[in-house]
Amino acid sequence: MRFRTIDELEDALREAEYLPDRGLSTALFLSLALEKPLLLEGEAGVGKTEAAKALAAALEAHLIRLQCYEWNYPRQLLHIRAAQEGTVSEAELFGPDFLIRRPLLEAIDSDGPVVLLIDELDRADEEFEAFLLEILSDFQITIPEIGTIKARRRPAVVVTSNRTRDLHDALKRRTLYHWIGHPGMERELEIVKLRVPGVPERLAAEAAAFVRGLRGLELAKPPGVAETIDWAHALAALGRQELDAEVVEQTLGSVLKYREDIEAVRDVALARLVEEARATARS
Repeated sequence: MRFRTIDELEDALREAEYLPDRGLSTALFLSLALEKPLLLEGEAGVGKTEAAKALAAALEAHLIRLQCYEWNYPRQLLHIRAAQEGTVSEAELFGPDFLIRRPLLEAIDSDGPVVLLIDELDRADEEFEAFLLEILSDFQITIPEIGTIKARRRPAVVVTSNRTRDLHDALKRRTLYHWIGHPGMERELEIVKLRVPGVPERLAAEAAAFVRGLRGLELAKPPGVAETIDWAHALAALGRQELDAEVVEQTLGSVLKYREDIEAVRDVALARLVEEARATARS
């Protein structure tokens, strides 16, 4: 499936419960149109991985995550023993029959539509990043014992990074680039209502406003959209209709993941943030 316009792609992503801003929609559209990998950077929890998942759903494509290939050594050993006993003939041990197709090779050698997700590449070592250059530029994998396997059908490729380290310029030159930031208040509220069906309108608005307030503090890990969604689920499960200081304190572990951040908010800013969130939701 291909999309004629950005609007068509946005509609399909919305059906997959993903609400990108126009910049991200454009980047995804161009990645498909130009058959060029897309590098998405941004803080954890802003929706980079979810973008790839939603794209696969929109394309009705198979989502494949990273790895490469390896040889099936136990099967090779059994074949050697069988050949020694005369029950099978000798064969090329490093041939296709003995190759275990890991996701990278599966994505390259697939007949059907595929979205290849190379997730959190900044956590991999630089040698692996260098290995990816052949795939991202030529859509092929070279296996010394067999040769070069070229893509039968180019997969859509999404590379994500939390920017814990800089990726090499050589890799960036082979991709389109888009930075995903935290959404604005209105779009985050829209995302929460889409991803948490039935959540009370007021509760969703207060939760989005409270998380936005948290991001303005000096925290070790500011919460992303993923945490807002998780927290809205938790609050709805408790049957809440709106925020108060008590329920926020009891559920902070759904939105903050560091003990120091939780203690700092409890000690200094919790009551103020709740009041500001409630006021924002009313306005």
